[in-house]
Amino acid sequence: MAVSRVSYPQIVLFGDSIFQASASVSDGFCFQAAMQSEVIRRFDVVNRGFSGYNTSNALSILPQVIAPPAPGVPQIEYLFILLGANDACVQLPTNYQHVPLDRYKANLKRIISHPNITAHSPNIFLVTPPPLDQIRITELDLARGHPSASRHAKISAAYSEAVRQVAAEDPGVTLIDLHKAIMDTAIAKTPGFDATGPALGDPESGERGYLEQLLPDGLHLSAESYRIFYGLVQPHLGAEWAGTAEADRVAYVLPDWRDAPWLEEDAHLKGSSI
Repeated sequence: MAVSRVSYPQIVLFGDSIFQASASVSDGFCFQAAMQSEVIRRFDVVNRGFSGYNTSNALSILPQVIAPPAPGVPQIEYLFILLGANDACVQLPTNYQHVPLDRYKANLKRIISHPNITAHSPNIFLVTPPPLDQIRITELDLARGHPSASRHAKISAAYSEAVRQVAAEDPGVTLIDLHKAIMDTAIAKTPGFDATGPALGDPESGERGYLEQLLPDGLHLSAESYRIFYGLVQPHLGAEWAGTAEADRVAYVLPDWRDAPWLEEDAHLKGSSI
């Protein structure tokens, strides 16, 4: 007798090193694990983060990592897209990750409208790249042998704004503004900083402030930043079971043990005489 296999629907994290690193545990927190815990037994959280990739790279591999619906292919219910930190690199002889802003926006639109994705009709979330601590980036890039900083705070902010624009133009896309959330936290935790002037991390302000704690290498997220990120996405998870009287067991792919079909068989065995 053939046994049918159960396929769990998926939440896919598609992006660059910020998603790749979200599987790591730092200071007792793991973004991907927190998300998986939130949706356990309902969805599989699949990490498709690729360190160093820009949107052009992501488009080239998309057919290899996201298959259209077919027998044996899990349904993608949620798709989070986080790309842009590498597109925003400035053009240097020692770095070739840069993608011009207009092409970046076009690439994002091509990703969210790709037939392999639209065939799943997922809930799509576009995430802005985080802010940049150019002061720290400059220190590290010079030490690595770059002639100057590979990323600039103002340029990175422009790419985050581009994500906001793409999301606003598509009613089927939800914006997750990670850039704003991290910068707002950094400003709130930097006493006396004048937020009306140049940003934290911008050489023009000359101040890193609390951004130093949120972006240790100037680009990638600390555990505290991943907690901020998770706080942005968590409210979008669980609409299928939130507010129900038995939310701890609603929408399971396989039934809760108290609701499982074998209970009738167990009850029958208990009532029978041997």
